[in-house]
Amino acid sequence: MEKGLLDGIVVLDLTRVLAGPYCGMLMADMGATVIKVENPNGGDDSRKMGPFVNDNSVYFANFNRSKIGCTLNLKNPEAKEIFKELVKKADVIIENYRPGTMEKLGLGYDVLKEINPAIIYGAVSGFGHTGPLSKRAGYDIVGQAMGGLMSTTGWPGGDATRCGTPMGDVLGGLHLTIGVLAALVNRQKTGLGEKIDVALVDSVASAMENITMIYQSTGRIPQRIGNRYESTYPYDSFPTKDGSVIIAAGNNKLYSILCDVMGKPELKTDPRFLEVRDRVANHEAMREEVSAWTMQHTIDEVDKLLNDAGCPASPVNTIDRMVVDPQIAGAREMFPEIDQPGIGKLHITAAPQKLTRTKAVPRKAAPLLGEDNASIYGELLGFDAEKLAELKEKGVI
Repeated sequence: MEKGLLDGIVVLDLTRVLAGPYCGMLMADMGATVIKVENPNGGDDSRKMGPFVNDNSVYFANFNRSKIGCTLNLKNPEAKEIFKELVKKADVIIENYRPGTMEKLGLGYDVLKEINPAIIYGAVSGFGHTGPLSKRAGYDIVGQAMGGLMSTTGWPGGDATRCGTPMGDVLGGLHLTIGVLAALVNRQKTGLGEKIDVALVDSVASAMENITMIYQSTGRIPQRIGNRYESTYPYDSFPTKDGSVIIAAGNNKLYSILCDVMGKPELKTDPRFLEVRDRVANHEAMREEVSAWTMQHTIDEVDKLLNDAGCPASPVNTIDRMVVDPQIAGAREMFPEIDQPGIGKLHITAAPQKLTRTKAVPRKAAPLLGEDNASIYGELLGFDAEKLAELKEKGVI
């Protein structure tokens, strides 16, 4: 397989479950040598999280593909010294422990940067490494709740709702990746490393975009509004003969196309709907007009009529439809197949970055626990088989 953009970059991945492993996965798919460092007593918590095939976690396999793996008990004094030797050989460390954990182990950034001044240390946690809540444990649902996302997700009069996927963790992993890549660029100029501190709550808050600005500028607290968007309309889901369709007529040009396709050109000059702000203010009346038309057609008919005319529309895909969609699964190759030991053939979710000269692609299956101990410790630190057996006997690896 051809080399990736991050070829030659060595990452020590101490992370578990999702936010941190997602960052390591992206860098590994881009060609970095990502060493998954796990506790020998069970490893990453996600190895015990479903779904399972042949009692092996598909969850773990997806987010830890392209990595190589070793075991190291960081509570063991000898293991700490081994880790410090690995740090000398590495470019990046990523971890998602509760803040203060690495310091208690004697392996915090202040210690590691003295060992390797060029090391880039990336940490993602629930609340970040500063502030009165920094020592709290944080999970995705906590980030979504405190970051404001749940309060605006759902239907009017209904309960605050978590997104269907753990967006807090995914956003945290993305922002950690962005920070690490920026630090790598800066190190090329200065030779110095950096610490990146990412909080799930901050990541969610930053994604609230115009929702936050509505309150900051007007004092109005945005509420749950279903699939409607606060800033433009019609930008919503609408009923059809056989389900729901999305219509995203987000500006005046697209709205004009929508009116023509619906056969209602008079709506273009209706004073209730002249400008975007008018359509937002009168969204209920606008919805009635659009729904009256969509309900005369099927999902596929609305989809084709609008897209052929140049107005964005889409079916609301269920997952079984999405994973075989000719655009997503076919042309964009978002669900490649790997051969995962213990599981067999497995369709995983690819990185979405499509690069012209080098590909970000799954490079190997996720490692079994401690699978690469011999090669990692042998090649990087010169340990022979006898030394490895001794370390395993002592519970170090």
